[in-house]
Amino acid sequence: MKTKLLFISLLIIFIIFSCSQKEEQTLITKKIQYDVSITNTNPDYDPWIENIIPAKRAAFVQGVMDAAYSGKIEVYDYFNNPISAAELQNLGVDTTYRTLTRSYPPYEEFDTVIVSRLNIRDINKIRFLEEWKMNETNLVFEKKVIGIAPVIDKYDSDGNLLGKQPLFWIYPEGEPN
Repeated sequence: MKTKLLFISLLIIFIIFSCSQKEEQTLITKKIQYDVSITNTNPDYDPWIENIIPAKRAAFVQGVMDAAYSGKIEVYDYFNNPISAAELQNLGVDTTYRTLTRSYPPYEEFDTVIVSRLNIRDINKIRFLEEWKMNETNLVFEKKVIGIAPVIDKYDSDGNLLGKQPLFWIYPEGEPN
């Protein structure tokens, strides 16, 4: 009787542990950062390649921006310092002082101030910060989004592309370590 009870107990424990075991995943990287284009600049590509359909892209980007501007979520700069609401309002505002020449005689030079404001259409990429894991048995990847940043092209005063600039970072589960 004791042997039978011991056997049944061991069988139940074996069933519980074998059913509850999760397949082993290997951490590939704790942090990986990359940009994803959300606007298709190549008309030969299928609509889903390097693109989010314009109506969905506008809603997605507007949702991220609205959440950031409303204060519903914490927003951080490139160095993970919190950004205040006032600082956030000034992101994407660029003031340039230029000396221009009038297009009519006597072609005088004059100084002017050019103020450029961020347009939602200027956001052309989303930068992701993720953690990657992989099941070595079946090569199934698990990607966890740690942070996202809307990205714009940054230009100098002469209109030359300087590079990509993340406006701010949002961390859905809190600031990363």
